[in-house]
Amino acid sequence: MRKLIPLLVALAIATPLYAQPVPPPAAQASVMSEGVVRKIDKATGKITLKHGPIVNLDMPGMTMVFRVRPPELLNAVKVGDTVKFHAESVNGTLTVTEIRPAP
Repeated sequence: MRKLIPLLVALAIATPLYAQPVPPPAAQASVMSEGVVRKIDKATGKITLKHGPIVNLDMPGMTMVFRVRPPELLNAVKVGDTVKFHAESVNGTLTVTEIRPAP
């Protein structure tokens, strides 16, 4: 019993009270992230987004450049648009695979 109490105290301290439940992997794979279009480069098929957290990639919010596949997705948005998008790692390259203007 004496050995169990320090273990329980250590576990209680190590477990944050604010921990959010983690969605199952299938739900994470399809989750849409939010962002604002900063730049579009149709010639290279790239977009610069200032985005919030990307749950399925375990990525915090930041501004970064993504490849877009298929590149025709870039026709649906313009600089300054608030968007919902899905990004994933395709062969080690962060790629937007779905994007649309946010309602």
